[in-house]
Amino acid sequence: MERDETKLIARSQNGDVEAFGELVTIYQKQVYTVAYRFMGNPEDACDLAQEAFVRAFKAIGRFRGEASFKTWIYHIVANVCRDELRKRKKQSVVSLDSPIATDDGYINREQEDWSLAPERIYESKELQETIQELLNQLIPEYRQVLVLREIQGFTYEEIANILQCSLGTVKSRINRARKAMRDLIAGNKELFEGTSRLVE
Repeated sequence: MERDETKLIARSQNGDVEAFGELVTIYQKQVYTVAYRFMGNPEDACDLAQEAFVRAFKAIGRFRGEASFKTWIYHIVANVCRDELRKRKKQSVVSLDSPIATDDGYINREQEDWSLAPERIYESKELQETIQELLNQLIPEYRQVLVLREIQGFTYEEIANILQCSLGTVKSRINRARKAMRDLIAGNKELFEGTSRLVE
């Protein structure tokens, strides 16, 4: 499999569109999933996954294999999504019950001692939409690391490679992102009633 992928990459670097199409087939589902988790809706995910592959094809001549192709393509889709989120930075109407935005994420107006591990709740299919809504409330930096670590399963080192930042930054962001996510879950615990079996 790895050998075949290496051949596809080499052919793609020589301008073979069909070979690159095979790479797209291998990674399209994972790239779409990352884009969807970053953006929160299928339309944006489709557009940005496509944009990521276009950028990857244009840049594949510069791929040197220092990281895996998977890490390289995830770096590209993460950048595409980050660029789009920066462009939008939309101002939305904030309800009195919603969390307060700070430089380090979101703080709930009322803190409760109600801890649920977001990655365990996420395993329940019927709660995926709710989790996605909460993910959308995180600042992009926190959403990125949670998607890459908890959903895609990358190591800290791979995430540092994808986001091109230090290992310490990755660890710090993941810790803060997990806390921000737990706080959001705690502030919306009525959405998770009946799910105690997931955290027992």
